[in-house]
Amino acid sequence: MNTVPQDMDYESTGRQAGPAGRSTVSIVIPVKNDGPLLARCLAALKAQTRAADEIVVVDNASTDDSAQVARDAGAAVVACPEPGIPAASAAGYDHARCEIILRLDADCVPPATWVEDMVDAFARNPGTAALTGPARFTDGPRALRAPLAAVYLGVYVLATAPALGHRPLFGSNMGLRREAWAQIRTAAHRRDPELHDDLDLAFHLGANHKVGYVKSSMMGVSMRPFFDARAFAKRLRRGFRTVLVHWPDEFPPRRWKRLLGVDRGNHPRDTRNASGSRVA
Repeated sequence: MNTVPQDMDYESTGRQAGPAGRSTVSIVIPVKNDGPLLARCLAALKAQTRAADEIVVVDNASTDDSAQVARDAGAAVVACPEPGIPAASAAGYDHARCEIILRLDADCVPPATWVEDMVDAFARNPGTAALTGPARFTDGPRALRAPLAAVYLGVYVLATAPALGHRPLFGSNMGLRREAWAQIRTAAHRRDPELHDDLDLAFHLGANHKVGYVKSSMMGVSMRPFFDARAFAKRLRRGFRTVLVHWPDEFPPRRWKRLLGVDRGNHPRDTRNASGSRVA
């Protein structure tokens, strides 16, 4: 069952607005037992040319010192006992107060201009609800880092774009407008730990919003997916599952038809609340 916390009035949390012409920025980082890598990530965020207005670390039932690492770095810590990255990411987006929400993983190393690049891209593209960017590997055999990153992300795009009808979001390097999240938060599959949260988000956001790409925003990511064959196979299974749970409503020909404007506005999955009733 796809539900959202019933004890939270999302609208009452308020929006944190910045000075005229300057958007405020929240950064959301889901984490589970990645204390040392989280510390490295937070240090890179501290060195940004454009500081975030808040950093939200979502502790997904860690048994290590991840939560304390986040607090020591001045980040807000949100506890999420619900298993899975979809639940943790959604909890972070719910908690975020700023106009733009950026998302990366605990093992990421953002370049110094990442926040600035993403914010500038949103400012240049007011009609875009979500942005994503490329990545490079920061570990593993040096000679293989560039080609493997290109293959990894290239295959991801080629495998998912036909189902989506547009570019997918890459969870290690993405951002969305808070108002866009407010519109689809009850539809997102936050209670299924066997889904890719970024791909699920792309299905919901891309149905009625524009998804853009920031070529200059190169995120440093870990090659860990290639170190464990079973973990990599699990990622593939989750990808297929994420596509299939959106069928038949989002079966490619039907989705493409809507995206081309032939059937725009008839999107039952994103116009229903958590109980399945239509919302105004």
